[in-house]
Formats: sequence, C-alpha cells, structure tokens
Amino acid sequence: MDIFLQQIVNGLTLGSVYAIVALGYTMVYGIIQLINFAHGEVVMIGAMVALTVITTLLGAHVALPAVVIVILGTLCAIPVCMAVGFTLERVAYRPLRRAPRLAPLITAIGLSIVLQHLAMIIWSRNPLAFPQIVNVVSYHMTDNPNGATITNVQIAIIVTSLLMMAGLLGLVYRTKLGIAMRATSQNQQIAGLMGIDINRVISITFVIGAALGAVAGVMVGTYYGIAQYQMGFLPYLALFGSNYQDVFAFFVLIAVLIFRPSGLLGERVGDRA
Repeated sequence: MDIFLQQIVNGLTLGSVYAIVALGYTMVYGIIQLINFAHGEVVMIGAMVALTVITTLLGAHVALPAVVIVILGTLCAIPVCMAVGFTLERVAYRPLRRAPRLAPLITAIGLSIVLQHLAMIIWSRNPLAFPQIVNVVSYHMTDNPNGATITNVQIAIIVTSLLMMAGLLGLVYRTKLGIAMRATSQNQQIAGLMGIDINRVISITFVIGAALGAVAGVMVGTYYGIAQYQMGFLPYLALFGSNYQDVFAFFVLIAVLIFRPSGLLGERVGDRA
C-alpha cells in the first residue's frame, strides 16, 4: 500500500507539471488548430530566466525568504515568456495563418530550433543546476516511518496547478475574453463578423499560453533541479525522467490534439444551418 500511495503522489506531481505545459499547447491548438512545437522552448526560457533571477538574488545576498525568491524569479519569467509568445505569433504564425497546414508546422519546428540555439548562446550548452533553495519537508502519509511521503514542494506544485487550471477555466467560461476565444475557435470568420478582433484574441491566447509555460518551466526546474537549453524539445524530455515516460506522455498529447481535438469522449455540438 505504501508503494501504491507513493506512486500516486509521484504521478500527481508529474501530471500537474504536464497539465500546465499541455494547457499552453491546447490553448493555441484550440484557437488556430496548430501544434505550437515552439511552446516547449517557451517553457525552457521560463526556467532559464527564473534560474538567472534566483541566482542573481542569491549572489546579491538579498535577505528574503526562499519562497519569495522563487516567486520573484517566476514573476520575472512570466513577462519574458509572454513577450516571446506574442512575438512568435505576430512575426511567425500570423503571416502563415491562411497558408497550407504544413507551412506553419515547419515554421514551428524551425522556431523551436532557433530558440534552442539562442538559449545555448545566452546560457551555454551545459546543464545548469536549478537552485534548490526551498527547504524540502517530507510528510508521512501513513504510520509507517518508512512509508509513503509527500513533500512541501510536491504539494505546492499540485496546488498551484489546480489553482491555475481553475483560473483558466473561469477565464474561458466566465469572461468576455473567454467567450471571444470560444467563438474564434469555432469559426474565425463569423466571429469577426460579430465584432470580435480575431488577431487580438489569438495574440492574447499565445500570451496566456506563454505565461503558463513560464510557470511550468519553473515547476520543472524546481522539481528536477536542472535546466538546459534543450529541456523543452520533445526528444530530450527523457533527460529529466528515469526512462522515456516523458517522451511517451507528450506523444500521447500530440496524438490527442490531432485525432481527438474535442476531447477523448467527444463534445456535443449543435448542427449548423
């Protein structure tokens, strides 16, 4: 039972990280039906920027609690990633919006490679140790002192993911922007005729997805304790796992986006006139 509980805790933690990363993919795909392969690099940039800020603050011997330093690193990473997401959409994806589907796909892969090499120039090609400044506290889940445990870092990751998913759900279904997103996803031309600024909605979607990617990058760096310029590229996600479960998980994500974009159980929709 202890092993089973421990695996559940580990699975929930990894699933929470994957969920935040996947939200960035699915938001973009839901709007323009494009798998943004460069989103992984946005996650990587978020981790690298947060690492730089945290390392700088530690080097300056700033008298702040460890949690506050991590939050400051995250808050600095979010606007940087949002700017990257906005730039990618405005410069690379918008001009190809009406092009054959293969063109933006190739562009996304090309942007992924470009961002990787820019990160390599800025932060070097060597893996960087993500500062583990938060004191890890383990909590026993059973009376057995050698049984299943959950750490404060794992709890923070799971709770943060749940809060972000709940916030995003509220945004999509309880705000005017969310209504505009759903309308744009269903039919861009008709949404435009209804007065929705399609370009603005798509840009905001990229920006929100990039912000989620920044948080996911900090989660990955905090949980695994390492960051590298290739950490967002799918074939190299196994660098952060024991085997190839990370690669498999993201291939499943891509397969679902391609073959079941409305969800595994489908979606009830009305017939169009």
